[in-house]
Amino acid sequence: MKRVTLPLSKVNEPALMRLPQGTLPFDPWMIGSMLALMLTGFVMISSASMDVASDNFGGPFFFIFRHGLFVVLALIAAAILVRIPMRLWERSSVFLLFAGLALIIIVLIPGIGREVNGSRRWIGLGSFNLQASEIAKLCMVMFISGYLVRRLHEVRSSWRGVIKPAVPLAFYVFALYLEPDYGAIVVLTATVMGMIFLGGMKPLQLVTLVTIVSTLVGAMALAQPYRLARLKSFADPWADPYGAGYQLSQAQIAFGRGDWFGAGLGNSVQKLFYLPEAHTDFVYSVLAEELGLFGALVVVALYVVLIARIFLIGRQAERQRQFFMGYVAYGFGFILAGQALINIGVNVGALPTKGLTLPLMSYGGSSLLVCAGMIAIVQRIDLELKRQRLGIKSAPSRIALLWARLVTKSAAAQGRAA
Repeated sequence: MKRVTLPLSKVNEPALMRLPQGTLPFDPWMIGSMLALMLTGFVMISSASMDVASDNFGGPFFFIFRHGLFVVLALIAAAILVRIPMRLWERSSVFLLFAGLALIIIVLIPGIGREVNGSRRWIGLGSFNLQASEIAKLCMVMFISGYLVRRLHEVRSSWRGVIKPAVPLAFYVFALYLEPDYGAIVVLTATVMGMIFLGGMKPLQLVTLVTIVSTLVGAMALAQPYRLARLKSFADPWADPYGAGYQLSQAQIAFGRGDWFGAGLGNSVQKLFYLPEAHTDFVYSVLAEELGLFGALVVVALYVVLIARIFLIGRQAERQRQFFMGYVAYGFGFILAGQALINIGVNVGALPTKGLTLPLMSYGGSSLLVCAGMIAIVQRIDLELKRQRLGIKSAPSRIALLWARLVTKSAAAQGRAA
């Protein structure tokens, strides 16, 4: 098939996003489900937060305006990230590992990290709090993807290749344990194990690692009394409905009130200071109360479509032997699926309470920005795969050219110094 190359003098990034007529430059199912989840989240946060905002900030629109700003910033970030070639992410994968670790260590420094509800997970940036663990997840996926490409034969042939990624993961887990952020530990560990398994880990190795990791995570959970109390309340929240089981019992009341088709948008009773964190961790319970089981299942269906499309794009990357792209897509798919599964599981009472947001829906700028960014990167993967199938060779983008100039200047400066 004839390959088409754009002349460097006419490099234009929007032109690089174009494909021949009849071929969409984006995946409509993935982008459509993402936008539907973001819009649903904005509507539900508006409904769930007005009374809390009026009581704490003197006006009902405080969280609405802030989350609207987060949505706009997330879309801008996605528009930027979709223009970054995947080869730049691959070249930077080791650097990103250390950058992510540095962020979750900085959080632990007094005066920099902000403590909320007993956990130090945020870096204060004026009126905005950056949750370092969200960015750290993206960085770890990039590193593991690069590692699997470099060491794929070793991963498939020996325990050594499987164990090596446990070293950087252990540093991440230890830093997250000090925050503490057990939800991020579970999601990140499961993501790394899932990526290595798809890279070629043997089933027996997977079973062995799952047993070891489950034992360690269980020991960490039982090491602190309040974690043990959460586990007991999860088993029977109605045994102490005004104490340890309060959140879960109130969430279950919300689901019960919602019935099949809900009490109506804006008619939730549980959001009126009965259900804590109604606009963040428990926004799904408010949605189930106002839109009923039907609305709750529609949201689940949107997540299934979104995550299925991400994994299908990852599988297509493997077929085209673009293994780094494939592992990145798998990693992001595991993160989004894990967070959605855990958050919804907590809301329905199937899992113990965790401090994890519902991707693209819960209030929170860091989570929304990173989730939109991950989907934008997967969209970039889909675009590059389509161009490869059509035999179109992309000219370097402006970002790639700038990166190349910086690397060249740095190498020249080092040569002169030597």
